[in-house]
Amino acid sequence: MPESKRFLLRLDPRLFEVLRRWADEDLRSINGQIEYLLTEAARRAGRVPRQSPPRPQRDISPDELIDPDELAVWSGDQAADQ
Repeated sequence: MPESKRFLLRLDPRLFEVLRRWADEDLRSINGQIEYLLTEAARRAGRVPRQSPPRPQRDISPDELIDPDELAVWSGDQAADQ
């Protein structure tokens, strides 16, 4: 994947705060939220084809996906312990 372009973006502090809260609610970084919103706006304006693949997420280790105690419940290990 090509490296992302980097540039300085100046925002009104009130808008930045709105974006920060929105990003927190959507579990994204502020940068990720801005990129998402710009991509969606470009798609709606017909500037980006709707069929373009989404940007790949970072690799997530299995340890980040589920708590080991919850894994025991799902795999039935807890029932064997009793």
